[in-house]
Amino acid sequence: MTDFVFMVDETSYMFITGPDVVKQVTGEDVSQQDLGGARVHTATSGVAQFISADDRSCLDDVKYLMSFLPSNNLEVAPEEPTDDPADRRCEEIYDLIPASPNQPYDMREVVRTVVDDGEFFEYSAGWAGSIVCGYARLGGQSVGIVGNQPAMFAGVLDIESSTKAAKFVRTCGAFNIPLVTFVDVPGFLPGVDQEHGGIIRHGAKLLYAYCESTVPRISVITRKAYGGAYVVMDSKSIGSDLAFAYPSAELAVMGAQGAVEIVHRRSLLESDDPDSTRAELIAAYEEEHLNPWEATDRGYVDDVIDPAETRTKLIAGLEMLRTKREELPNRKHGNMPL
Repeated sequence: MTDFVFMVDETSYMFITGPDVVKQVTGEDVSQQDLGGARVHTATSGVAQFISADDRSCLDDVKYLMSFLPSNNLEVAPEEPTDDPADRRCEEIYDLIPASPNQPYDMREVVRTVVDDGEFFEYSAGWAGSIVCGYARLGGQSVGIVGNQPAMFAGVLDIESSTKAAKFVRTCGAFNIPLVTFVDVPGFLPGVDQEHGGIIRHGAKLLYAYCESTVPRISVITRKAYGGAYVVMDSKSIGSDLAFAYPSAELAVMGAQGAVEIVHRRSLLESDDPDSTRAELIAAYEEEHLNPWEATDRGYVDDVIDPAETRTKLIAGLEMLRTKREELPNRKHGNMPL
């Protein structure tokens, strides 16, 4: 299937069986737009990635997308000159990311602050909103951006967001486009529907996509980086070339409250004042474990950086990785979890 599907709002549609067949077989009465229109496929099914207001703007969007892509898989991603200084500080990030780890923020704004001229061409913007994907430039070089979206379900990974990001990562790999991943993930979305829907299988798609990617890969941990969901989000353990973290980053198996409930269950049961004991244990866990310094000492993170220097660090990292060449083992093909 094609990597990019553009649709024009109110005029384009696609489906396997049309409204007449659907009504005849199932009795459902539905219009062409409600069955397979642009809004359905860009917001509900995820079949299409881009929606445009009219034909002219659709062609403009196609041209803009093509400006990020090489002509074929043997060429490097194109570069364009920019007047945006490589050493520009991103002071706005201080205000964009709240001090409290429980407050949401828009990862799109963080991305726009960092990339060249604030230009970010989002991929599947209306579908799987807990993750953000799209194309941008850093120092003139085309890059693919993946980032958890704390403004939607706290940025958790679910079935749809895992599938969306996996497809995007594989597309960037196919076109030799470096990947920059912004991590703020509290975990996989819990629930019966998710488990019965195969969250394990769908989450593995994203893991597989990153593992088989041979392009330069840099990750930036802005806040939460918990458990298996963090591992999946291009961690060092699955081959990220460079991993940076903000001082606000929290790297752990799980959040403080959940960890305390499990690790100190007996102490809480035996305590005369469980609430007070719990609060003390949570504070101690946060101070000891929920910080990037221990992860840096263990090699899970390469450097703890000033958020204002994100752009500078990313451009320098991409320049260092420009000559990266990685070959996968010879085989017919990998067995991707489908």
